Parts: sequence; C-alpha cells; structure tokens
Amino acid sequence: MNTIAVTIGDPAGIGPEVAVKALAALPADERRGLRLIGTRAVLERACEIARVSLTFADAELTEGNSVALESVDVPGLPIPHGKVHAAGGEAAFRYIERAVSLARDGKTACIVTAPINKQALNLAGHHYDGHTGMLSALTGGASSFMLLASERLSVIHVSTHVSLREAIDRATTERILATIRAGYSHLRRMSVARPRLAVASINPHGGEGGLFGREDDVMVRPAVERARQDLIDVVGPIPADTVYSRAYQGEFDLVIAQYHDQGHIPMKLVAFDTTVNVSIGLPIDRCSVDHGTAFDIAGTGQADHRNMMVAIGYARRLAASRANRSR
Repeated sequence: MNTIAVTIGDPAGIGPEVAVKALAALPADERRGLRLIGTRAVLERACEIARVSLTFADAELTEGNSVALESVDVPGLPIPHGKVHAAGGEAAFRYIERAVSLARDGKTACIVTAPINKQALNLAGHHYDGHTGMLSALTGGASSFMLLASERLSVIHVSTHVSLREAIDRATTERILATIRAGYSHLRRMSVARPRLAVASINPHGGEGGLFGREDDVMVRPAVERARQDLIDVVGPIPADTVYSRAYQGEFDLVIAQYHDQGHIPMKLVAFDTTVNVSIGLPIDRCSVDHGTAFDIAGTGQADHRNMMVAIGYARRLAASRANRSR
C-alpha cells in the first residue's frame, strides 16, 4: 500500500491552504494515492482562499480535480484564522491520531504533516512538545530523531524541543551514538551507498582542549569512536562554526547537530523553502514541511506551498523504499 496521508495541521494556520495548493498543483494522476486528513468545511474554506478548484471524495480513486478525503469532524470548526484556539489544537491532534491509525493498520505508507501550534495543542489538553512527542506517544513511546533533509545539506539532531541547558545534559555518549546510527541507517535506506557523517561539537572550537569545556572529549568523541568501530564513516567532533559549510560544499552527507538551533539555523538559512522534516526511529514513516503555522498570514492567500510539494515528494521516496524493503 503506497497511499500517502496528508494531515492539514492547525485549521487556524496556513496548513489547510498549503495542502490544497499543493494538491491542486499536481497532475490528476499524481493526486491518486494521496489522501487528505482534515475537516471538509476547513478545506473548502482553504480552497476559496487559495482560489483553487478541488472537490473532495470519500474514495481513494478520484477523477479530475477530486481529492480523497478522510474527513474528521471536530466541534467548533471552522475557527478564525490566526488565533490560538483549543479547537484548533484538538483538530490537529485528531488528524494526526487518525493518520497514525491508518499507518499502523497498513492503509498508508507514509504521513505528511502540515504545521501545528503547540500552544493550541496544549490548550486542548494534549501536552506534547509538538509532532515528534505526539507521534512517539501514539506509536508506543518509541524514541525518535528529527532529521532535516535538503538537496545540499542534511542534519539530524541529538535533541530538539528542550532548553539549551537540558540539551547539554541530553548529549550523552549513548544518545549521540544512537543518533549517528539512526542517521546512517536512514541514508542507507534512501540509497546513499556510503554515507559520510560529521558530528558537530557542543562547545566552541570543540572545547579547545578543555579550555571551553570537556563535554566534547568526554561525551562526543567516545560516541564517534564507537560508531567507527561499527564501520560507520563518521568524524568529529568538528567545530559547529565550520562543519555545516564543509557539508554544504559536499564533504559530508549528514551532520549530527547537538541541539535544536545548532541544526535548524543553518538549514533554514540555506534551504528555507525546501527542507523536509523527517521523523526517524518510529514504527511508521512521517515527514513534514519545515515551517510553522504562520498565523500572521493565515487566511490571506499568501502562503507558499513549495515546502509541502517537496515534503510530498520525499514521502513518495519513503513509501517506495518501504515497498522495496518488504519484497
């Protein structure tokens, strides 16, 4: 089953708009195999705002401008654009919950998610740090990793949505090693024959021999050495102020970032509209756009759907690789 499910995110944000714009931009034959998960009234409003002509069908096989829709009804929808609302958080949760159920039942090969608002999610009583924590809980608590992929630079994170102080505590040798292994396995799955990995240092200049901290010598270096014993082509720790430039120039296929901003800042600088957020380590496949709900422009028709198009393309690659592994 190569069906791809696309959740529309928080109804008050740009998720519904970028979803319908992306699907409208695809040829009809490419829309087959895609299934939107959202609320019909929200999607019909998005079509009006985006000035696209789509109709929504309950069946997978669609004709013309029709799109397969798994409609999820949520009390209180539609809600005003650009507002943090508990109903928006509840809707975002239910869309993802339904997508996970489809994936676990083998009815979809990959989930593509539009952005959610963490404050709205918590207002609705769903206390997660975002998609990553929610998906981990919904799939049985598996530890997962956030990988940001683009054409010339890709990054996987040791930690993500925690404070910088907590991120340093989480950068244990075992967690760094697990992140290296997860990134390496993913690249192999995506047909990179000999992945070349680099691990960014925690401290400036890699700690400068202990002058700026011992974490790189005590936690990072042992993880790299153990990964090399597994025959993984990995080097580090490399100072974070140079490793991304080296990777961008083609020296490495993947950088292991120690915390959220260390990985996100270079990615959003060089590939803001084309980065795909991929969840690694879950029992299901999921990728996402790498932008937020953009409440400031929601409902105006200005949202750019290019990132959603790239995410759908990456999902197809994940689905194909899943099918190949099952043969």
